Amino acid sequence: MNARRDVVVVGGGISALAAAYQLTGGPTPLGADGPAVTVLERDARCGGKLAPTEIAGRAVDAGPDGVLARRPEARTLVEELGHGELVRPVAASGASLFARGRLHALPQGLAIGIPTSWDALRRSHVLSPAGLARALVDVVAPRRAPHPDDDAAIGDLVAAKLGDEVVTTLVDPMLGGIYAGRVRELSAAAVFPQLLDATAHGGSLMHALRDATGGGSAPPAGPAFVSLATGMHSLPDLLVDELRRRGVTFLTGRDATALRADGERAGAWVVDTTGGPVRADGVVVCTPARDTAHLLHPHAPDAAAALDGIGYASVAVVTFAFPPGRLPLPETGTGVLVPPGVVHHAGPRRGERWLTTALTFLDRKWPDLRRPSETLLRASVGRVDDERLAGMTDDEVIETTRLELAELLGPVPAPIDASVTRWTDALPQYAVHHLRRVADVDAAVERLDGIELAGAAYRGLGVPACIASGRAAADRLARHLTPTGS
Repeated sequence: MNARRDVVVVGGGISALAAAYQLTGGPTPLGADGPAVTVLERDARCGGKLAPTEIAGRAVDAGPDGVLARRPEARTLVEELGHGELVRPVAASGASLFARGRLHALPQGLAIGIPTSWDALRRSHVLSPAGLARALVDVVAPRRAPHPDDDAAIGDLVAAKLGDEVVTTLVDPMLGGIYAGRVRELSAAAVFPQLLDATAHGGSLMHALRDATGGGSAPPAGPAFVSLATGMHSLPDLLVDELRRRGVTFLTGRDATALRADGERAGAWVVDTTGGPVRADGVVVCTPARDTAHLLHPHAPDAAAALDGIGYASVAVVTFAFPPGRLPLPETGTGVLVPPGVVHHAGPRRGERWLTTALTFLDRKWPDLRRPSETLLRASVGRVDDERLAGMTDDEVIETTRLELAELLGPVPAPIDASVTRWTDALPQYAVHHLRRVADVDAAVERLDGIELAGAAYRGLGVPACIASGRAAADRLARHLTPTGS
């Protein structure tokens, strides 16, 4: 009988917890037949950005508040944990865009911010006459976009086909907002590969994307987003409870400082931590790229250098509770997108760019958050090229955000409560040729027996993608640890 293997999962975010779950059997617990798993987390709580903030005496999400319904990984995991009854569909649809000085409904049929219908674009009034005329060229006399073999910047491809105004007004606030980045720098291959296919030929980009994505020609079969009745921040708690039942050991408040080969056992590893060494037959590293680079550098310097080259954006979430019925919200929709070029035209910040990149009307979006005592609103602030957050106090962030709320919505009452959650170096930036960088990292790590990587830095930063990354890394490690023929 083979001795039970020891596995260390470095990190306690959703990728790491999904890896630990899969290592212990996924939907079918392995018990003593599976590895003995230890999770190392530097913070006191596991969950990473799936975390709560307290507002008006209750906990709401301070990170992702929902997931794309078309990606099954999060919903499948919740159902496997026996809590499928907690899944809730989004309660409203649509959003507004701040363009040309006021709010407009987003054009119909957008493909992650890229128009697929010139008529819908015209009816939305989000572009100037010149911008609209430039976009019409894509219909009547399509221009070729620069098209390298494997990748290009999303913004460059869209601008070549539809014009700069479409990029700055629509694509940057929507797609750039997801990454807190700039679409002139984001990789099409990593973020939206359908765009590469759609620009490979000389025809209309809008028509090609409409054919590739459905273009809103039929109503969606179900909700676009889902969440949990108890908030997305409760998913890590559900996982931790299940993993403890399976015997997983959690070492919180302990940072991994080094990774080294175990001199006493061939093929084994030692993870040095701030609380002492932890030995393992296999390690799944689920930390941000720079931390992972530090651990890998002695063993795979090329992989470490590639990981060090992945940039990160720092952002913050400002959550408000306002008196009920006194917030002048648009009649429909779940929020507002703000293009990055909007500036203050008056007041103490005249001429400065806005901090706010988006608003979410939380209790309109998620029915379980509704209370007669308050209205909940969340502002997302910060971008990859905006370093002002680091030099501002929480009170300054709240006050600046309130000024911008007033310009977006009209007179805003004093909030009942407000909180700021800062996410420093939180969102990896998928620059052009990101997938080539990841492939180089994968090739280098494959030469390190018993080491696997997972997380948002590689092939998707949403919750479902991170769950998929963690479970896939666990499966790869399990195959390595299982002797052939056993």
